[in-house]
Amino acid sequence: MSTPLPVPSLQTARLRLRAFEDTDANDLFTLHSSAHILRYWDSPPWTERSRAEKFLATCRQIEQEGTGLRLAVDRVSDGAFIGWCTLNRWNPGFRSAFLGYCYDDAAWGQGYATEAARALLRWAFDTLDLNRVQAEVDTRNAGSARVLEKLGFVHEGTLREDCVVAGDVSDSWVYGLLRRDWQPLPEPAAGS
Repeated sequence: MSTPLPVPSLQTARLRLRAFEDTDANDLFTLHSSAHILRYWDSPPWTERSRAEKFLATCRQIEQEGTGLRLAVDRVSDGAFIGWCTLNRWNPGFRSAFLGYCYDDAAWGQGYATEAARALLRWAFDTLDLNRVQAEVDTRNAGSARVLEKLGFVHEGTLREDCVVAGDVSDSWVYGLLRRDWQPLPEPAAGS
């Protein structure tokens, strides 16, 4: 019998990470229907809105199964949905999980992905007692690799021709972050 994974609500100076709601379907569809945003993903852009409902159902399913969670990421200043981040393939026996994320291109280059992932990692190391978090990134996606490196992930290897992206065979870099190497930033002081 699996144990449902607790879904946190987290806040940083600029972001709010929260459980997905059915009302997020339109924003999800807009995000995942962009060929530009998904150009390094191993699945094509969505063409049907029903894919958003399926995504939301999968969010609930993996939480109930206790295998992972996905959190919507909103900008605090205006409440805008800018993307999402995930911990999946959680293995409590191995104390490991995989990190992933997807953000609207208007949010790229502003440190949001790093900020949200840092908050999620802090929660995961503290609450789930993780020892290792792994991430994989298309070798052409330098921006995503920089996010992982800023978080302290170490490039551990290359998976050669491990997926097909938009018809092109693609390699992936494997990154890992161990508890002993995790260096969270101090929490901001109240009122700062």
